[in-house]
Amino acid sequence: MDFLEEYDFHLPDEQIAKFPLENRDESRLLVVNIGQSKFWEAPLFRDILALVHPGDVFVYNETKVSARRVYLQVESGRIHESIFLESLDPSDRSWLCILKNRAKLKLGEKLFPVGFENYQFSYQGPKEELSILFSESPISDSDFGIFGNIPIPPYLKRNVTEEDKVRYQTIFANRSGSVAAPTAGLHFTEELKENVLKNGAEFVPVELQIGYGTFRPLTPEQWETKTLHREKYFVSESTASKLNGARKEGRRIIAVGTTTLRVLETVFDSQLKKYKVGSSQTDIFLSPGDNIQSVQGLITNFHLPKSSLLLLVSAFANTKLVLDAYHYALQNRFRFYSYGDSMFLFQK
Repeated sequence: MDFLEEYDFHLPDEQIAKFPLENRDESRLLVVNIGQSKFWEAPLFRDILALVHPGDVFVYNETKVSARRVYLQVESGRIHESIFLESLDPSDRSWLCILKNRAKLKLGEKLFPVGFENYQFSYQGPKEELSILFSESPISDSDFGIFGNIPIPPYLKRNVTEEDKVRYQTIFANRSGSVAAPTAGLHFTEELKENVLKNGAEFVPVELQIGYGTFRPLTPEQWETKTLHREKYFVSESTASKLNGARKEGRRIIAVGTTTLRVLETVFDSQLKKYKVGSSQTDIFLSPGDNIQSVQGLITNFHLPKSSLLLLVSAFANTKLVLDAYHYALQNRFRFYSYGDSMFLFQK
């Protein structure tokens, strides 16, 4: 895919963070001043305190990662790894899933979570590259907590641990439904949050339920149509009111993560210069050339090459500055991806 060659780079395997650091706020921080086209090391994430302005508004994604990776067994004993992405009906019985080795399944064949035969599913067939499973009873988030596992990213190439159950959730996690973490929020501790508040800033929530599409390679069709996978979002009246007040007063709005930025850019009315209240779905695809107006700052991790997230960061700053910063991070052995190090990019 030639259209993404500029955003490709070689990442040594040892720079992929396989496990979290002992302390969340001790990841390294690369600061990028977009207005001055320069960057420097902070060096620790908690040093972001020195860059906080009184009146700053940090917007975080309060989504919580659900235990949606489920190992399903058929009567013969064969195991099918699955990830339950979303419910397709109000009764929460029909589910859209990633289902491995589905070609071996017959329509209507029964499956159950390993060790939990009281939960029964039937295979209803494919839906493009995904599959549909039907449950004999409604499935809630508490049910996934019984028989499921936290779906840590595939590039970690390891099994989930007890530590992941805590560390692959942000301190802001409140509303269940995601199959991946809003990883920029993983760097915050309660103590750091309190210190940011003491500096005169504030925190407000939005929600984006993160789907597994965030890990999928971009396709030429997505590039041409400027659309990505659809994800549910929610912005409350309280959040919109605080954001509109901050914008009117000229205070900085800082997105904690690319998922938060996708929500804010979706609900920001560029003509009225206002944020809208809402609960809907977004398939927004932000890439270089787009004029991002909803935020003045972005906290983010270091992302996959050729990914929509890298393009989003390049859209917020500019491609050369971002790729120069990535080159520095590679040369100076920063840790990449979900459990990796961080960037703080700001326009003023």
